[in-house]
Amino acid sequence: MSNPKMIVNSSNLRTICILTISISIILSAAALCQQTGGEKLIIGTKPTAPFAMKAEDGSWYGISIELWRTIASDLELEYVFEERDLQGLLEGLEDGSLDLVVSALTINSEREEKFDFSHPFYSAGLTIASSASGGASFLNVAQGLLSSQFIRVVAILVFILLVTGFLVWAFERKRNAEQFGGGIGKGIGSGFWWSAVTMTTVGYGDKAPKTFGGRIVALIWMFAAIIIISSLTAAIASALTVSKLEARISGPEDLPRVEVGTIASSTSEKYLQNNKINFSTYDSPGDGLKAVAQGEIDAFVYDAPILRYLINNNFKGKLKTLPSTFLHQDYGIALSNGRPLREAINIVLLREIARPEWESLLDRYMGK
Repeated sequence: MSNPKMIVNSSNLRTICILTISISIILSAAALCQQTGGEKLIIGTKPTAPFAMKAEDGSWYGISIELWRTIASDLELEYVFEERDLQGLLEGLEDGSLDLVVSALTINSEREEKFDFSHPFYSAGLTIASSASGGASFLNVAQGLLSSQFIRVVAILVFILLVTGFLVWAFERKRNAEQFGGGIGKGIGSGFWWSAVTMTTVGYGDKAPKTFGGRIVALIWMFAAIIIISSLTAAIASALTVSKLEARISGPEDLPRVEVGTIASSTSEKYLQNNKINFSTYDSPGDGLKAVAQGEIDAFVYDAPILRYLINNNFKGKLKTLPSTFLHQDYGIALSNGRPLREAINIVLLREIARPEWESLLDRYMGK
């Protein structure tokens, strides 16, 4: 038989725990109300799908927003949302113009030194977005052949052909007028044509130098052309190889050899700086993904859940992300230093993310 005293004690213990948690929440909320004088909290946020998104009517929704609304309702808090960019959110927490930030803000040591965080409510990592093409497309090849390095090689080749053509014309224009005569334009043009067909070893035979000086130029040009053709072939092969390699980004180790983008003041920017990877910055993840889709950059580095959501909804079939993530990170609600509500927020937050409804919320926004 069960011991009646043990049942009573167990029931009393549960009651005491519930009362303790409730009192903690009430006292924390009361302390905040006393500090703010009953004023509405200013909650900083920014569009970061699927965690914070702005509807056409100006209202906010998303994973973080719905979590915050549950917490605020439980603690009977009044608040207003204020939209800022990432840098503005961080500065607002530091100078106290924002009470909290609710979005997808990564918890790290550098930020923890400047303001407070709640417990994490979502764990993620960085990933890389790139073109969905599996190999070197026509556009990739065209970009390789139109690179500044390849164009420079072609420009130098044209200059050498012109110089060689000019020298041949200078020697041949009087004694071989039927082949290299005429005005300066026609004569140099004939010399350019001869140097080009000689370099390619085609040698139509329609033009040939007859003077001693012309033949010396021709002899030197024949040997020089062998070296030039070899160099040009290598340059074309290099351009095609690079374009093919750039079409494949399999991990962060590939980032140093491609054009990279990210968001300023973000954890991903810090990662790129620490690894000495050159990058461009964009105002939003959407802008960065557009740059990848338009071929302005090869890869965009940012938070995995955000990039995957945007690609699935706006760039499906055009862009892809790595199947795995790197640089683990956690999202939390950020609070200005000295705000007494952190403990109360943590209690409600931990309770909410342990409920089945939290998984349903994640599935609704991100899919299973």
